[in-house]
Amino acid sequence: MELGLIGLGRMGANMAIRLLQGGHRVVVYNRTFDKAQELADKHGAVAAQTIEALVGSLSAPRIIWLMLPAGQPTDETIELVSPLLEQGDILIDGANNNFKVSIEHGNTLEAKGIEFLDAGVSGGIWGLQVGYCTMVGGKETTFKHVEPIFKTLAPPDGYLHCGPYGAGHYVKMVHNGIEYGMMQAYAEGFEIMQQSRYDLDLHKISHLWNQGSVVRSWLLELAERAFEEDHDLSELRGYVQDSGEGRWTVQEAIDLDVPAPIITLALQTRFRSRQDDSFGAKVLAALRNQFGGHAVKKSGE
Repeated sequence: MELGLIGLGRMGANMAIRLLQGGHRVVVYNRTFDKAQELADKHGAVAAQTIEALVGSLSAPRIIWLMLPAGQPTDETIELVSPLLEQGDILIDGANNNFKVSIEHGNTLEAKGIEFLDAGVSGGIWGLQVGYCTMVGGKETTFKHVEPIFKTLAPPDGYLHCGPYGAGHYVKMVHNGIEYGMMQAYAEGFEIMQQSRYDLDLHKISHLWNQGSVVRSWLLELAERAFEEDHDLSELRGYVQDSGEGRWTVQEAIDLDVPAPIITLALQTRFRSRQDDSFGAKVLAALRNQFGGHAVKKSGE
């Protein structure tokens, strides 16, 4: 097949390479043209200097895949691209967008005669090597038309049509919420061992647990790799960002009256990681001192 890919960041560029290796014709555009030209020179992509040139170099029905940051960058690009498309063309949003926004995009584009798919893509920087697990929302007929692309990107059985508009991003949202909880459990376990009375080799332990234990996983393999590169993680600061999906998962749990304490606490712990000195912790220390005379540490101690 042929498609246009807009956005050549950490995932977008590798996705283009995997598609090219699978025999597809891929026209690429990036705000920084050098990235597009590099893919053309090294991997055989067609580099477009403008979005208009990208659309014009594709035959109908055109397939345009956006691999941009969620929110405003994706929204603005959809507004820019959609007037250039014709009835029957297909627009795929591969960002980690909020599923409610994807429903709106689908309905808006459908009214213009443009097909829409929301694709939740998991695989990160390893996707080129192991494939991209892809969760897709939209019309099934549109999904079937594009299926060869998903099949090339994904590992065996690694893609699924999840339902109508928004379903792909919904499933990816919950996937990332679960990921928050799993990562937090590993983080707490390794911190307990790091603080223990024993001089434990966390790299060797993570390797050990990956050999048939109940808690083995790809995340644990990545932990093993991290400990191998930096034995006590001394080069890292414990500042953990979140990109939105965990928040949306927690909000959805609240809206559905579903208890989700692990995912919620994992999200809150990420918030705490960004505070050098929590004001809430200061309030707790002050209250313990006030009602019980418990010792407190002064600022700078």
